[in-house]
Amino acid sequence: MATIAHLSDIHFGRVEARLVTALVRTIEAVAPDLVAVSGDLTQRARRSQFQAARRFLDMLPFPLLVVPGNHDVPLYNLPVRLLDPYGGYRRYIQQDLEPVFESRELIAVGLNSARSLPFHGGGRLNEVQVARAAARLAAAAPGLVKVVVTHHPFDLPESHGAEHLVGRADMAMRHLAEAGADLFLAGHLHVSHVGTTAARYRLGSHSALVVQAGTMSTRARGELNTLNVLDLAPDRVAIRRHSWSVASEAFHVSWDRTFERTAEGWR
Repeated sequence: MATIAHLSDIHFGRVEARLVTALVRTIEAVAPDLVAVSGDLTQRARRSQFQAARRFLDMLPFPLLVVPGNHDVPLYNLPVRLLDPYGGYRRYIQQDLEPVFESRELIAVGLNSARSLPFHGGGRLNEVQVARAAARLAAAAPGLVKVVVTHHPFDLPESHGAEHLVGRADMAMRHLAEAGADLFLAGHLHVSHVGTTAARYRLGSHSALVVQAGTMSTRARGELNTLNVLDLAPDRVAIRRHSWSVASEAFHVSWDRTFERTAEGWR
């Protein structure tokens, strides 16, 4: 059994300090094997926002897998946006835009879907990236749970149209499915969502879970600030959604489901 704490869209510059304090306490209590942060650590990719994000990450005494989001690329500074879009991210967060984490229970690969130009809603993947990630998954030891982390999502809640999918999703899913991807973690929409790949992509018998985290920022879109905690086994995934309570200034479990892998997919 392995545990992942999954959060996204923190947006330093638009997040309350008391929420960050409670978030750290919640993650410490969970004691995850991995903290996956699926992008948008900052609101406008400013130095002070990256510095705040760095301080937050340094408070988490657990392995981290972090990928950039579209808000981690400068919006208004066009020369930097075009010539060095990930400069601030690399300086304060990490050099590697597509990190990999591997343990005895799981392998997680990060894919950078953020772009300096606003392709397809701001997110896109290319064949070189996907081939590299698929090769890492395919080479993993048998029995590991295989996780893919992006900022932009591979599946959507019913309230969103297909234009919100990561660009070239069909190409990427085809290669990642062939490599045996079990679980996709993303954010971007500020709306929590859990689904499967089977209905949208119809890649033979392949079925993976898709889990989307909400936001930690004041830019909520109809739901409370949330993070996900996932307990992983090869044929079972338990997901607990923790939501922010203003009254108690703490995160509490607001939703939980357990999914089992069957011959017909995840149930």
